[in-house]
Amino acid sequence: MANKPKLSEEDQARVDEFLKSGYNRTEKKPYRPLLLLLVLWIVVTALGAMAYWLTQSAGIL
Repeated sequence: MANKPKLSEEDQARVDEFLKSGYNRTEKKPYRPLLLLLVLWIVVTALGAMAYWLTQSAGIL
């Protein structure tokens, strides 16, 4: 099979121009791994505390 382009050269040029224009591009906030670690630590601690409280109130421990 021959590598036949799916778009004409004119259409491909328009697609390339659109992709280079940055349409709908948004600014991203910087990645903050320490904040993510803090949030995860808080969630895990809260779930652990809740599990401990539930076992205490049920008389399991």
